[in-house]
Amino acid sequence: MNYFVTGTDTGVGKTLISCALLHGFALRGKRVIGMKPVAAGCNADGQNEDVLQLCAASNVQPGVGAASSDQINPYSFMPAIAPHLAAQLAGANIDFAHIAESYLALAVRADVVIVEGAGGLLVPLNEQQDSADLVRELGLPVILVAGMRMGCLNHALLTVEAIAARGLTLSGWVANVIDADMILADENVAALQQRIAAPLLGVVPYMPRADARVAAARLHLERLEP
Repeated sequence: MNYFVTGTDTGVGKTLISCALLHGFALRGKRVIGMKPVAAGCNADGQNEDVLQLCAASNVQPGVGAASSDQINPYSFMPAIAPHLAAQLAGANIDFAHIAESYLALAVRADVVIVEGAGGLLVPLNEQQDSADLVRELGLPVILVAGMRMGCLNHALLTVEAIAARGLTLSGWVANVIDADMILADENVAALQQRIAAPLLGVVPYMPRADARVAAARLHLERLEP
């Protein structure tokens, strides 16, 4: 019951939906924890807002005998730029073996681990590998967040094709309305639902102030069950 959350682009609500998944599984009595393997855009204290939100939505918290902050977020960088470029500027190399070790340490402490990717599925993470390669390394099924705005159909369907082309499993997708003025949003959701074989887990309406608990109430996690 562990999943990798990717999006059709950056800024489409991956963190919101990842936190909503954590809340939803917690309400089902599960021990849950979020993981952000690579975070770019940290403040001067080295904190990343996405990571903070994932920790707040988890009921397995960092501490003695539990998950450590370094396992939840193995790589963090200050510039809000592509991860492989941020790593280069920091003189670091994003090592998948280290991420996998951290993930396995979290997986033994929780019933559900939600791993949030950086950017979209094909965002480079180092010189040779991208986020799709990380999904394969971790052996996780994918949940896709489709940011509902102009151009979302092409972005979503291309991402679905990329998931299939890489031999990965798409367990479900979420339509997250990020444009309050999107014309025919429901019809766009229906067009994607017709073309994506994986189940639609829910439609999250536009929220001026994102609330993961509200989003969780819009998800149908039973559709993830075999």
